Amino acid sequence: MDGNSAEENKGFRKYLPVTFLIGFGFFTVGLMDPLYDSYVQIFLSAYIPKKTVVGMIMALDNVFALLLIPVVSVWSDHTRTPFGRRMSWIVVLLPLSALFFSLLPYAAERSLFSLMCVLVMLNIFKQSARGPVVALMPDIVPAEFRSPANGVINTMGNIAAIAGTIFLARLMDVDTVLPLIGGTKNKLAFPVAGVIVLFAVLCLVVFVREPASPVVESEKKQSFLQSLKTVFSSGDKSAVLILVSLFLWFTAYQGVAPYLTEYTIKAFGVTSGQGPLSMGMVGISGALAAVPGGWVAMKFGRKRVIRVSLAVISAVMLLSAFLEPAGLSAGISPSALKWVFWALLFIFGIFWIAVAANSFPMLWQMADFSMIGAYTGLYYTFSQMAAVVAPAAAGIVIDYAGMRSMFLFAAFFFAAACFVMGFVKGGEKNDRPV
Repeated sequence: MDGNSAEENKGFRKYLPVTFLIGFGFFTVGLMDPLYDSYVQIFLSAYIPKKTVVGMIMALDNVFALLLIPVVSVWSDHTRTPFGRRMSWIVVLLPLSALFFSLLPYAAERSLFSLMCVLVMLNIFKQSARGPVVALMPDIVPAEFRSPANGVINTMGNIAAIAGTIFLARLMDVDTVLPLIGGTKNKLAFPVAGVIVLFAVLCLVVFVREPASPVVESEKKQSFLQSLKTVFSSGDKSAVLILVSLFLWFTAYQGVAPYLTEYTIKAFGVTSGQGPLSMGMVGISGALAAVPGGWVAMKFGRKRVIRVSLAVISAVMLLSAFLEPAGLSAGISPSALKWVFWALLFIFGIFWIAVAANSFPMLWQMADFSMIGAYTGLYYTFSQMAAVVAPAAAGIVIDYAGMRSMFLFAAFFFAAACFVMGFVKGGEKNDRPV
């Protein structure tokens, strides 16, 4: 490691404790999202047989994200309260998210109408909270340390994903009766997750203090649409190219994630409590690789790390598409094949987290302090547009070509994202805002 890297490592250490604490905000997202993706489509499938329709409803959270995250992120840029500009949103929205998340399986048991009502309320609060949660870190951590800091935060998110998919998901197999909660079969993971989210919010409130953002008379407040125009009218199109790339790679990811648990159950014969272990493999490897991925990007460049990672995960998706028929033709049992499949997903997680840990810092590098929330909103606008389109699009492919076709769908879009990223010229640690 060269001298500059050693100085950067030393400089980042003073931000490490607060970065871990900020990671508790991302922990709440990492805890709820995998359980949501794993089980909500199963809840819906009990009422709706067509995967295309289920995929459209699964995109509901992303529709709300598309509408709410950019707007609330910009609002939080200009919020001034004793709690801070981000925390005042977080302390209200995340507890409400925890409440409605806890109610999901109980609503699903009552009726489709009840389930849809709870889904709508959950996504209003959860998606509104996401922008302020994510924008909190770049408010506190200087630009040159944001890749490793984002790696730490993604580690927290992946630890939460591990907790959700490996440990909490097993609670779905618990069949008993508890006071207040009642029967626990296929329910218990959700209220337990809600309680953990409340604890994470408490840690944020107690231990994290936002910096005082400068308020000057000349400060110009931009709407989200004005922010969008500013980015797209810039002479440097690197920000636009990153946004297009992340639309493509999130289309790939969201085309697989909602159906992965069901595929694992049907293809390899695991239980409903074991099914989310597929996403758990991604979470485990992501937790292990997130911080190293940030450090590697500091040394070799964010763009290079992202492109290599996209190429690798595209290849992993291709292998996953043909694993089941090839393995069965070779006489390998489904119970043995699941371990190979989980190994592929473990590899996927290593490189997927490298993309996630470094793409946000590339965008933040292009923004000045007053635009951090706006760029956060743009990131989510494009990622959530992909998440709106992908579940239904992949559902159509699955309805016509079977569940394994979703891996081919993902491989194509990951490869396309890798191609577009080749034209990006900015966003490295020493670049100026565009």
